[in-house]
Amino acid sequence: MSDDRWLPPRAPATDPQTPEDGGSGASSWRDGLLGKLAAPFIAVVAFFSKIKVVLIALTKVKFLVSAGSMLVSIVAYASIWGWKFGVGFVLLLLVHEYGHVIQLRREGVKDASAPIFIPFLGALIWSKSLGGDAAAEARVGLAGPILGSIGAGVCVVVYALTGNEFWQALAFTGFFLNLFNLLPVGFLDGARAAAALSPWVWLLGVFGIVLLILVFPNPIIILIGVLAIWETYRRFKQFRSGDPAIKAYYSIARRDRIAIAATYLILIVVLVVAMDVTHLERDL
Repeated sequence: MSDDRWLPPRAPATDPQTPEDGGSGASSWRDGLLGKLAAPFIAVVAFFSKIKVVLIALTKVKFLVSAGSMLVSIVAYASIWGWKFGVGFVLLLLVHEYGHVIQLRREGVKDASAPIFIPFLGALIWSKSLGGDAAAEARVGLAGPILGSIGAGVCVVVYALTGNEFWQALAFTGFFLNLFNLLPVGFLDGARAAAALSPWVWLLGVFGIVLLILVFPNPIIILIGVLAIWETYRRFKQFRSGDPAIKAYYSIARRDRIAIAATYLILIVVLVVAMDVTHLERDL
């Protein structure tokens, strides 16, 4: 289907030899030739004017991918625990991940992706950097559990107002999610915090994830454990390489190290207490 708006204007259909053209047959011929030569350029302009709309739409692909993966996760969780829990749990994951995104922007990192959801494995974001040093990485890592814990706390408030045990169960799940992420191993948020304390803490995290696998031997925990242990090995090998840039990355101010350690430990205590308070007994 053509669009005549983008075609050159048509010259009047006159005979160049008739008196009406005033003997300007050569001029009309030149005009026609110029029109034919200009047509391809006008067509190119038209093409890029239209493709601009497509390019603007493509800027929304990140959002579409994030929304699509979010919907898939909701369906996956809803198939087991019902749609209300599926929606609530994925929203808690979203709040957690946006904690990372917000802190990355505060650290000057502008290329953080939108959250991508992976059914039964959680969600993730990625960026080219986690900040200028291990202290920035730790702040980014802790921001997720902090904002995620606040999100779970909102569920506690709703439970207190309504008495609906669904909100209590959702709060407990949110607190557990954020506490689990504080394990100092692999790609989990606790490993980010441990990077500012001492990378040797990663070995404690390996012990913790192995213990978790032995206590709860299910495929998802095993997969997370294997991936986390591999990532810990890779990072620890990098740390032990002796690279001056790596040493500089982990050499942070003592006050930052103390502040991160205090935040990390307090958050763990708060989440353990919150889980105990929101624990819901079930009759099996």
